[in-house]
Amino acid sequence: MKTVIVKMRDGIDEAGICRAGEILRSGGLVAFPTETVYGLGANALDAEAAGKIYRAKGRPSDNPLIVHIADWDAIRKIAIDIPAEAKRLADAFWPGPLTMILKKSDAVPFATTGGLDTVAVRLPGNAAARALIRAGGGYVAAPSANTSGRPSPTKAEHVVQDMDGVIDMIIDGGDVEIGIESTIVDLTDEAPTILRPGYISREMLGRVLGTVEVDRALTSEDESLRPKAPGMKYRHYAPRAQLFIVQGTQRQVREKINELAAANAAAGRSTGVIGTDESREYYANALVKSIGSRQDESSIARHLYGILREFDDSEVSVIYSEAFDTPQLGQAVMNRLIKAAGHQIILCGI
Repeated sequence: MKTVIVKMRDGIDEAGICRAGEILRSGGLVAFPTETVYGLGANALDAEAAGKIYRAKGRPSDNPLIVHIADWDAIRKIAIDIPAEAKRLADAFWPGPLTMILKKSDAVPFATTGGLDTVAVRLPGNAAARALIRAGGGYVAAPSANTSGRPSPTKAEHVVQDMDGVIDMIIDGGDVEIGIESTIVDLTDEAPTILRPGYISREMLGRVLGTVEVDRALTSEDESLRPKAPGMKYRHYAPRAQLFIVQGTQRQVREKINELAAANAAAGRSTGVIGTDESREYYANALVKSIGSRQDESSIARHLYGILREFDDSEVSVIYSEAFDTPQLGQAVMNRLIKAAGHQIILCGI
């Protein structure tokens, strides 16, 4: 298959959007930018098209796809018993990086929802994404546009690495704004519950809804707890090299990573380090990459997946990452890092 790449870094190309919409309406696959990560889109109401997403990504079939819409009224076709909380959240955060779990209607095939009676819905903030959704029929199922398990794509080049020759089209909208996937909140339980942390924090949701719960499996160190969101049980975002997170005070972390890097060098193994603008100069015997500044936590989220992919090109044997417990995005960033590391955490001072 020849994958067509259409550039839209300087605005919406109406002809390109029209062509992409035709691909979606005919059952094809189009990768496109959102404000979070690049998505791999198909007609959400077409079971066969949804199946193509799973095959292209190598994605487990019980991992639901998020249905992207372009306006609030579209939700009524795909969801039933919509609670008042959904409209309040939409008014506060849509268009934007928030996904809501609702009871699905018969219009949505189980192939899209991973066999569940619920549907995940999002109205993205990216203008090109909304234009594509409208051109494609109004309902676009789209997980991240990467091979399953790899770091999510935050630029079109990442999509090309994983999907060139596999899908019909890639819309190149440049670098994304946020860099981590949307917050998922389940509105089908007694209390609204966060199933995946993201840019929209618990505190932000709480200001709109009051009490908001968090799935215990997201914060517990007990690996036997099963997350409520099926996709969260799989290892994601992983670089090829083994990744460890090092936690402690900043001084403890630097000393521990330098100790480990020195031991690796003595044994003939190469080391990668994920640090920050503030810490990178303190590391030795390693390939050091800065993820951003601790004074700008959005830069940490935005660069996370790109840094993990860069290490794949460096052939390091092992990667050590600082922990990033920043105020708003810390839980979301750490959630992705922990999954990328397969829960391998080194605690300093213990």
